[in-house]
Amino acid sequence: MAEIRLLSWNVNGLRAALGKGFLDWLRTDKPELLGLQETRARLEQLPGHLGNCLDELGYRQVWLPAQKPGYSGTAVFSRLPGEPFAGLGALDPALAHWDDEGRVTGWKHERFWLVNVYFPNGGASDERLRYKLAFYEAFHSLCERLQSQGIALVVCGDLNTAHREVDLARPRENRGVSGFLPEECAWVDSFVGGRHEAGLVDSFRHAHPEARDRYSWWSQRGGARQRNVGWRLDYFFITPDLLPCMRGAEILDLVTGSDHCPVELRLDLK
Repeated sequence: MAEIRLLSWNVNGLRAALGKGFLDWLRTDKPELLGLQETRARLEQLPGHLGNCLDELGYRQVWLPAQKPGYSGTAVFSRLPGEPFAGLGALDPALAHWDDEGRVTGWKHERFWLVNVYFPNGGASDERLRYKLAFYEAFHSLCERLQSQGIALVVCGDLNTAHREVDLARPRENRGVSGFLPEECAWVDSFVGGRHEAGLVDSFRHAHPEARDRYSWWSQRGGARQRNVGWRLDYFFITPDLLPCMRGAEILDLVTGSDHCPVELRLDLK
């Protein structure tokens, strides 16, 4: 196997994205692995031509909708061999109580485990912020346990936090807003190695350490995307053992169809 492409995309409602050219994009792009967040649909609500297209392109699928209709949800489409899983509870039964919102799906490939995550948004209330931070901690502890077992990880998805000032257009104005609160940014610091010597690597920042004005989400108000007033909320993190395999990481900001754009990781598994 040579170079493979992994993409992650918060589609902000898959049914809406299907009406905005999602399948045409997928037929053209055809990544080996695609993680979707905020699918907001159950399988029976999706049109049959989606399944036909996925079969035609050779994708196997795993879905986890939220219990609440029209909310959250994730999916993974894979053209690679491996074993799908749905929910944190599939990796640790003690974490199954986190799966009501359908936030985690993944793929166990022989060389790495992909974990596709739609992290909670903490902006609605203090209660949701506490939920977000508790989810972060539970997920971080799980990643540390998997790493200690020698499992190479690729974690992708909508983090719902911009890590540093360079990762959003207006950091000073948003320091008191969930998504750029000090405690949220501090968690990302710990996730990329602050409390664990084998912390994960932010692949885009590793590939582009000086990049500025590169965002993956824009408000749908005020022409924010046209003016590039955005946030980098979507990430691929990898364990350090995969760094020798990494061939690139990009933000595909020309792809439309959602208020987020896809992000990309390229690995050479030869």
